[in-house]
Amino acid sequence: MARLFGTDGVRGVANADLTPELAFRLGRAAAYVLALGSEDGGADEDKRIAVGRDTRASGDLLESALIAGILSAGVSVLRLGVVPTPGVARLTRTLSCSAGAMISASHNPVEDNGIKFFGADGFKLQDEVEDAIEAAMEGDSWARIPRPAGIGVGRIVDGRDQVAKYVEFLTETVRSRFDGLKVVIDCAYGAAYRIAPEVFRRLGAEVVVINDRPTGDNINVGCGSTHPEVIQEAVLRHGGEVGLSFDGDADRLIAVDEKGERIDGDHILAICARRLKQHGELDGDTVVATVMSNVGLEKSLKQAGISLVRTAVGDRYVMEEMVRGGYVLGGEQSGHIIFLRHNTTGDGILTALQLVDTMVASARPLSELREVMTTYPQKLVNVRVADKHELGGNVSIRDEIRRVQEQLGRDGRVLVRPSGTEPLVRIMVEGPDASAVDAAANRLARVIQRELGSGDGPVTP
Repeated sequence: MARLFGTDGVRGVANADLTPELAFRLGRAAAYVLALGSEDGGADEDKRIAVGRDTRASGDLLESALIAGILSAGVSVLRLGVVPTPGVARLTRTLSCSAGAMISASHNPVEDNGIKFFGADGFKLQDEVEDAIEAAMEGDSWARIPRPAGIGVGRIVDGRDQVAKYVEFLTETVRSRFDGLKVVIDCAYGAAYRIAPEVFRRLGAEVVVINDRPTGDNINVGCGSTHPEVIQEAVLRHGGEVGLSFDGDADRLIAVDEKGERIDGDHILAICARRLKQHGELDGDTVVATVMSNVGLEKSLKQAGISLVRTAVGDRYVMEEMVRGGYVLGGEQSGHIIFLRHNTTGDGILTALQLVDTMVASARPLSELREVMTTYPQKLVNVRVADKHELGGNVSIRDEIRRVQEQLGRDGRVLVRPSGTEPLVRIMVEGPDASAVDAAANRLARVIQRELGSGDGPVTP
């Protein structure tokens, strides 16, 4: 049987793959494992799970089912309503909840939804804890979950007013006021639509907001961090000094400078790492990023006396390395940035504040700050294959990767890996010369197609 939990919780098309029945079972099992400690017991005000959601129409359906499952095990729920994912992580920890749950599919299409859990410490769950929840959903384990009656059932506590504590926390993470600064914000019709504008207005910024009227069916549609061209155009149209674009659950950020140039996660890491180092706050003088981060980030950090540690793709692997090494800054090119001194997961609004605070403190426009890093040309190609698991043992592909790396030299980088979710082999080639990078990536794609291909040909992003 396939594992239910993926790299970021349980996801699927709402009411088709991720059904209310499944959400109910997840709620009961999570309450049993995370709040009751797998021990029988009745309702207890100290045993409660914080539950938040984004703006998708299916949030009503799944929230109701998930909460019903939790309550049926005798655990109460602090219902936060619409709130960014990092807000759930933060409030779970600071309000001493037994666990937290977020209903969202992040940047995915509106028909998708997902459920992810946080431990009492605000961190995403380890694989073994997710496995324990899955195990509790079946057979004898399911039968052992308590089903109290009368006053033993869990109760819902309205926690929407507690979200103000998350807003207050965000405003206290910066050193500067933003008075007079014109900020353009794309809320992606998602969970940031109230909080992000409020935070920047509290700090004195002149705020222009777009895509801030969610209807349940417009989250991420032609907007947000996966459509940076929208915030780029808006900044130029409104004369903004900085543009900030979030995804549906506001755990990632793509920024834009006053010239309309994109500032991705790599640039944000390069800019903020320097400031943390300047203040003696970059523990280990190290940044953690994934193998997909541009080689330009590595060179930029090295020039500043900062090391880069790379991990597998996924913010959970970044976080694991940060905790293991005692590091405080890490993230992904996609804009999922972790400031571990402040929060236990990627936080788009927090990242936006740290970036703008750095800009204000430096008294320099963002277009100048972004010059600390030069992005090397990068080519991404996906090749559809019959069996991605044959990649590692194929000698012809391995030899071609070696030849390409030798031709690119020390300033180039090649990454070939199987997709975690699809029958694809993903190719990434970087180097100082765009034409050489393009040719190398296409050559690798042809070899992989010849050796492993399914006949459908390469598929570029």
